[in-house]
Amino acid sequence: MGVIELQVPDMTCEHCVRAVSARVADVAGVTAVEVDLPARTVRVSGIAAPERVRAAVAHAGHRVAP
Repeated sequence: MGVIELQVPDMTCEHCVRAVSARVADVAGVTAVEVDLPARTVRVSGIAAPERVRAAVAHAGHRVAP
């Protein structure tokens, strides 16, 4: 099982956390999602493809820092 950690600088509230968490949790291969709002990070565990996780964050309306 791998871990993907992403910076999502435009997350600013609990609504953002819920939206990102829900979208990422729906990605095939994701087993856990941890969002740290103060640090603006998303930590994903599982075997999901990183590009699919990034796309899920974008679909939730947020951008992933390079």
